[in-house]
Amino acid sequence: MNIIDELDHKEMARIESQRVLPEFSPGDTICVKTVITEGDKSRVQSYEGICIARSGRGINKNFTVRKISYGEGMNRLFPLYSPMIQEVIVLRRGKVRRAKLYYLKNLRGKAARIQENTGKRAKRLNEEARLSAASKKRVSE
Repeated sequence: MNIIDELDHKEMARIESQRVLPEFSPGDTICVKTVITEGDKSRVQSYEGICIARSGRGINKNFTVRKISYGEGMNRLFPLYSPMIQEVIVLRRGKVRRAKLYYLKNLRGKAARIQENTGKRAKRLNEEARLSAASKKRVSE
C-alpha cells in the first residue's frame, strides 16, 4: 500500500467516526442533508430522491441522486466523504438489476417508478439502520 492510499484510509476512518454512513445502492430512495453556508449563516438543506449511480473508490466515492421538482428532473452529484454532508438517510430500498440507472432520465410518471425491495437483505439493512439511529440518539442525549 502506498502513502496516498494510507492517507485516504486514515481520512475515511476519521470521517466515518464522526458520522454514520448507511449502506445504500442505486435504486434506493435517500435523503441527503447538507450544510449550506450563505454569508455568515449556515443551514441544513435536505435533498430527497433516487440514487441512480455510485462511482469512484476510496475517498473519491460519489453518488448521484435524481429528484423531480416542479416537473423538472434534477440530478445532483455528492461526494460520499464530503464534510458538507451531515447525514444520509435511506427511506426506501429499491429493487433494480442495474448499477447505473441513467435510463430513468428518459422516463416519466409511473414508468419511472422502482419496485420496493422486501427481501431478507433489505430487511436486515433496515433493521441495522434503525438500531444505529437509536444508538446515535442515545449517545447524543
